Amino acid sequence: MIFGIKNPPYITKELAYQNESTEDEYCNRHKTWGHYLGRAGYQTVLCGRTHLNGSDRLMGFSDRLLDDLPKWNKSSGCPPTRKPNERRSSNSHVTECGSGLHIHTNYDRQVTELAFDFLNQESTNASKQPFLLYCGYMRPHFPLIAPAEFLSGYDPNKLELPSTWNRPLNCQHPVIQHLRWAWRNESPPPESIVRLALASYYALVSALDSQISRIVNAIDSSPLADNTIIIYTSDHGEMAGHQGIWQKQCFYQPSVQVPLMLRLPANYSETGRVSQNVSLLDILPTLLDLAEESADLPGCSLLNIARNEDNRIDRPVFAEYHHMGMLNAGFMLKKGFHKLCYYVGHSPQLFDPRTDPTESYNLASRSNLVSKMVAELRLICNPEEVDRQAKAD
Repeated sequence: MIFGIKNPPYITKELAYQNESTEDEYCNRHKTWGHYLGRAGYQTVLCGRTHLNGSDRLMGFSDRLLDDLPKWNKSSGCPPTRKPNERRSSNSHVTECGSGLHIHTNYDRQVTELAFDFLNQESTNASKQPFLLYCGYMRPHFPLIAPAEFLSGYDPNKLELPSTWNRPLNCQHPVIQHLRWAWRNESPPPESIVRLALASYYALVSALDSQISRIVNAIDSSPLADNTIIIYTSDHGEMAGHQGIWQKQCFYQPSVQVPLMLRLPANYSETGRVSQNVSLLDILPTLLDLAEESADLPGCSLLNIARNEDNRIDRPVFAEYHHMGMLNAGFMLKKGFHKLCYYVGHSPQLFDPRTDPTESYNLASRSNLVSKMVAELRLICNPEEVDRQAKAD
């Protein structure tokens, strides 16, 4: 049995430019976890947020317990225009914070209850058909309105703020300057608001933890404990004030470095924490490895990495962004300890997050590594051509 938790998902096998999804649109040419695990004989079930639009709400899965909120599954499917004057109407994604109830919190509780019921049913299911249950949660997505019982655990006045929370706009890369302007982060909010927003974000993470712990405890206290694998991850992080940015939309570590945890039953020998770069594209090969199936896919099984069968420390990992706040396409290549941020029409950035955790020192002008990493990026895609195609659609 495989139980997956994502917030929200990346459930296809392809990069965004390959499946032509610069928006959050899903169409039936995309093959998802559901298609592959279904062919392997699994019952495949969606529960909660997928952040994918389109009329096909099963997306290759055999059943769905709960759909996305209506706001999130309505889309024209057209790529963003990325107009120079396009920007948010306010910075409410930061300033709308504090204690309260919100539809996102209630939605997440519903995801948990439905998953809880499904797992209880499966624990007594005589057919013993293996299952893949995907749970997608809203939190800690903005608005940063947190339940009071979780917010009370974080004193805003005692939190350590990111050292770059009030970084001046004029000392940053032009692409980052425009991004901050588009999301109305060009000037940091008052420190009191930043502190409350950060406390609210932490509280929402704790609220999500409480929902997930209920499901994990349900598995552990049932016959499913002996043969259920749990995967937890997210499709992006949160800048939470780092570099003066809130939300994501960039390639700094708080945005692109996401949790990816795999819990195996006791009869598996693979344990520990891997140090090499991994990708969300590794999840589907991992699922198929666990199901004792195979397919020609990008990425590699995390089990192989844990077994040291694939221990390339310099393995390249790729990301891309084609949305609001970035006028031209942006691409990231992380290889070894270095990270290239490549922006069509602009100079690149090169960071070593290991020695520069705040990514304050752009090494691009002082390193011959840039040309090598750009060449490797071009083995994955042609950045200028991908940008042209995205704008032409």
